[in-house]
Amino acid sequence: MQSEPHPNVRAVQRALDAAGARDFSGHASAVRLLPAAVHTAAAAAEALGVDVGAIANSLVLDADDAPLLVLTSGAHRVDTAGLAATLGVAHLRRADPDFVRRHTGQVIGGVAPLGHPGPLRTLVDTALNGYDEVWAAGGVPRAVFPTTYPELLRITGGDPAEVA
Repeated sequence: MQSEPHPNVRAVQRALDAAGARDFSGHASAVRLLPAAVHTAAAAAEALGVDVGAIANSLVLDADDAPLLVLTSGAHRVDTAGLAATLGVAHLRRADPDFVRRHTGQVIGGVAPLGHPGPLRTLVDTALNGYDEVWAAGGVPRAVFPTTYPELLRITGGDPAEVA
């Protein structure tokens, strides 16, 4: 294990601290390092001992060449065609790794809801509201942090959306 956290983890923690982010118990949200990388919602849920639906997957989409961050419940997939119609964009597709890194500074599998080089338009899946505690990525594939649905909306400036 590293003695000094990865720069992405530090950036996410700084963003959480600056936002005054809280977890379900009301304590300050803190990034936690898991023993191994978790590249999927199922792997994260298993490592944390929570329902897969309580995992806030960070999916970066290319929306007519602009980044769109969709924080979706790990229990389902984003309906890109329906979401494109709702948003009024001609092309909405999964972004390639270079696009993701350019806009978030992070790698696929570890993209956090915040701590990016600049603001990203963000949608937060309303299905996450069904969980008291939600877990999101912390900037690298083995980092996570606890939060709540209202906190995700607040700290990201995101809009609630049905995305499945």
